[in-house]
Order: sequence, then structure tokens, then C-alpha cells
Amino acid sequence: MKKLLAALAAASLLLVAACGDGDPAGGGEKSSSRVTFGYIADYNGTSLLAVAQDRKLWAKHGLAVTPKVFTNGPLQVTAMNAGDLDYGYIGPGAVWLPASGKAKIVALNSLGNADRVIAQPQITDLSRLRGKKVGVPEGTSGDMILTLALAKAGLTNTDIQRVPMDPATIVSAFAAGRIDAAGIWYPLLDNIKARKPDLVELARNDDFAAEVAFPTAFVAGNEAARDTARTTKVLQVLREAMDYRAAHPDETAALVAAMNKQTVEAVKADAANSRMLDTRTLDGYTADGTVTRWLTGMGDYFVGAGKLPANPDPKSYYLGDLFTGAAAK
Repeated sequence: MKKLLAALAAASLLLVAACGDGDPAGGGEKSSSRVTFGYIADYNGTSLLAVAQDRKLWAKHGLAVTPKVFTNGPLQVTAMNAGDLDYGYIGPGAVWLPASGKAKIVALNSLGNADRVIAQPQITDLSRLRGKKVGVPEGTSGDMILTLALAKAGLTNTDIQRVPMDPATIVSAFAAGRIDAAGIWYPLLDNIKARKPDLVELARNDDFAAEVAFPTAFVAGNEAARDTARTTKVLQVLREAMDYRAAHPDETAALVAAMNKQTVEAVKADAANSRMLDTRTLDGYTADGTVTRWLTGMGDYFVGAGKLPANPDPKSYYLGDLFTGAAAK
């Protein structure tokens, strides 16, 4: 009898260990059902997570998500390589990071038109940026639009006083007149305009549409990307959320406003600066090579900007087959 009781006690301990750490799937602390997901608190970065949360899509696909807010894409990739984040969202200016092998693109999200080069009222032309103090968040779409704009004016980064700043600091520094210009994006630009309504917009994404696209994307850390079963589930969530967003723009704006504690009007204004992509469009663009052309064009830009030593094949970092294959699961 004592032996039987001891055996039962040991079995109970094993059961507790197997179901420990609050794992909803009972798979232990290493269970692939757990996901940490980074986002930026704007429409591009938040909309699919807001929809997935409201529609309970994570649970539907057997996942438990912990969202983590960041101010830019490079910080998320850094967190991935430190083992602190599984998936995240990046703007076009950070695409060089997966292209350099630091992450994998698992899905595109939208085509951005929210980036601007702005200047104080007395600076009315790009050529007048020479010698000026210009704030820029390194490795972001603000960095990208600034570099393109300088080249258009026949300038380089050595012709300006380039000041690396995080996005929030740019808002306060520009408003206080501590910098002459900046590479920045909406909706942060709305905050600057509220304090500096007479600022000048010197460049925008549309000015370079013939040269390069500005896709935003979702990325996986290299370790997370190797877990194809879990990544497929994540993509199923993102795909459902994409199509809900396309069919219900007003409802999605309200969800983003609630998640980011913004007004619906502000969210809708932010959303208007980008073209949202749905799964039918993205599947087609992946199949016909459009995505490859976008990423190749961006790679050429990043090589010219000194971010990449060479332009890699997009197939080495864009998991397009996994994205389209998630539709059939």
C-alpha cells in the first residue's frame, strides 16, 4: 500500500510539472502556444493586433499572445536577437535588418505614405538643409525618407548635422526649435503640427514612388521562424485580421483607438496615410513577383545608403511560401 501511495504521489508531481507555469495548453514552459508580439502604437503597427484581440483569433488558433509596445522596428529586432521577443512589426526603413539576416519577414502589411522630411518655416527647399541640424531615428522609415530626400537635392548625410534621436525626442526637439529639420512620420507629425502649424513638409513617400516602395511588414526572430508550426498559426491569425480590417475599416479604427487610447478621428487620419493590404492582394503579389521587386528595390536603396554590403535575394529573408501556405491550413 505504501508503494502504491508513493507511486501516485510521484505521478501527481509529474502532472503538476507538466501543467505548470500557467501554460493554457498544458505544454510546459517551452510550449509553442506562447507568443510575444511587438507593435508600434499607430494604425499600421496596431490594427491587426487590435482586431486579433477583439475577435479572439489568438485563442481560435491555439495561441496565447503577450503584446509589447515599441517606438520603432529596430528596437524590436534587437529584442528578438536578445531572446525577448518572438514576432514584431517594422516599417520600411527597418527592412534592411531582415535583409541582413537578423530576422525573417513573415508577412507584409501595408504600403506606407506616412513619412515626411519636415523643416522649420524659414527652410523652404531641400537644398537649404545644408549645414542644418536634422533629427532622425536611425534605421527607420524616417531615416529612409531623409536619405532619399537628400540625394534628390544633391546632398548626403555629411552635408547636414545629422542628430540621431528617438521619435518622441524629435517631437519635442522640433517643437522647441532645437533642430532645424527631421525625418519623421504620422501620427507623430500631428503632434508636432499642433505646436508648429507653420512647419514645412519638404518631402514625402509619394515623391519617390517610381524608385522604391515603402512596405511595412511583420517579422519573426530567427529562432521563432524555425518553429514553422507556430509561425503558421501566427500567420493564420494575421491573415484573418487582414481581411477583417479590409471589410470593416470603421470598426478597426475604433479598436485601434481603444487599444492606443487615441481618438477615432486621429486613427482614421493616420490610416489614410497608408494603403492596407488584404490576403488576396498579398497572395497575388507574392505569386507574381511584385513583393520580390519591392524588396529588391529596397535592397538597392539600402546598399546605396550603406546599410547592406550587397543586395540579398529576398527569398532568403521573406517567407512568402509560408505566408501563402497558411491559407490552406
